[in-house]
Amino acid sequence: MGDKTMTADEAVSRLCSGMTLGIGGWGSRRKPMALVRALLRSGVTDLTLVSCGGPDVGMLAAAGRVRRLVTAFVTLDSVPLEPNYRAARESGSLELTEVDEAMFLWGLRAAANRLPFLPVRAGIGSDVVRPGSGLRTVTSPYEDGEVFVAMPALRLDAALVHLNRADRRGNGQYLGPDPYFDDLFCEAADVAYVSCERIVDTAELTKAAAVQTLLVKRHTVTGVIEAPNGAHFTSCAPEYARDEAFQKHYATTPWPRFAERFLGGDERAYRSAVRSWQEADR
Repeated sequence: MGDKTMTADEAVSRLCSGMTLGIGGWGSRRKPMALVRALLRSGVTDLTLVSCGGPDVGMLAAAGRVRRLVTAFVTLDSVPLEPNYRAARESGSLELTEVDEAMFLWGLRAAANRLPFLPVRAGIGSDVVRPGSGLRTVTSPYEDGEVFVAMPALRLDAALVHLNRADRRGNGQYLGPDPYFDDLFCEAADVAYVSCERIVDTAELTKAAAVQTLLVKRHTVTGVIEAPNGAHFTSCAPEYARDEAFQKHYATTPWPRFAERFLGGDERAYRSAVRSWQEADR
């Protein structure tokens, strides 16, 4: 019930190698990139990532931090296939568990409700449910006898999400067109860290927006991090659009060169490096 504010580095210092880590957002939209950059500054590795992947997956994979990935897709949206993820898959440096988007959703819902699995029609008859996938089916105990995929719970040790607003107690608000699965990531995790564009008083959350925008509830949140522009270079509607020029630069620059130039320091150094690039190289 108290003040849960902390810095990105403080949040990441509570994470451990070998964890199963959920990362919210969707492709190259509202990703908690300030927290991802803090994670890259840390020594945390050997992660199992659960994500509707974008540059979060690509960067962590390029840095050698990912052992296994559970995902429905990995994309930069305007760049269809995330290049560093593609390189990791081609080299075989990470293990992939690929599921349908609906299966991904129900896996999070099962975890949020502390159920071992939930039945789902998605995946039936597809190559997702193939020998060796580890996925099983379940038959309805009622007269219909329908067969479903038994989607296992995607339980998380920790979750990272980015929202538009939050208060100090951990109530989080989205103001864009889509909540993605950010609330479920928090509910499915043992601990959850929410970065936001701005921390406001609780009463401010509903002054100019409907109560339904209060997506994340404080009882699911461990820490709150104020991180203006913290989703860059992904979008955070309505605050800002995706930085397409910088994303293209990321997608076309060899990882060691990109990491050296933009990820060698703290968040202030990152912003400074981006400004310098915009002024000199754009």
